Amino acid sequence: MASTDPMSPRERLLDAAARLSYRDGVSVGIEALCREAGVSKRSMYQLFESKDAMLAASLERRIPGYEARLAHPDPESATPRERILHVFHRLEQGSVDADYHGCPYLAVLVELKNPEHPATRVARGVKERLTEAFRAEAERGGARDPQLLARQLLLVFDGASARAGAGVERLDDGLATATVTALLDAAGMD
Repeated sequence: MASTDPMSPRERLLDAAARLSYRDGVSVGIEALCREAGVSKRSMYQLFESKDAMLAASLERRIPGYEARLAHPDPESATPRERILHVFHRLEQGSVDADYHGCPYLAVLVELKNPEHPATRVARGVKERLTEAFRAEAERGGARDPQLLARQLLLVFDGASARAGAGVERLDDGLATATVTALLDAAGMD
């Protein structure tokens, strides 16, 4: 009988890894991943050298969608301030979803203690790109110290994401954007 699922076993494994590791953490077992994907362990090991490699590939696959969600819908007409605030507005919007557990890349960095783990390297790269995007916008917007402001913005982003993901803070009241607005004003950004 032919499968009605148009996704390949590799795609199903990557999707299962994304769902389960986000919901349950990166320590989710191989059996659970394979069961969720409808793929045998043998097939999984034919497709990926390890669970770690599969997790890294899953995180890598999600980057374009993650970054697209944070990007301003009209970057050409938006000011640097508007582009930065949009990132935090999107964070606030996403944080009220019932299945929100924080930033998946921050979660990996917190859960995995090995800086050389393949998933850690992917997650660290995402955070470095976000910091650089904040720095570039801060520079374009005339901030006195764009590098410092970028680090502060990432600290707010990760802190707000973690607290909302843990269910100890609600962001739907504009707390993150208000905090960022104060930082942008203090940095002398247009």
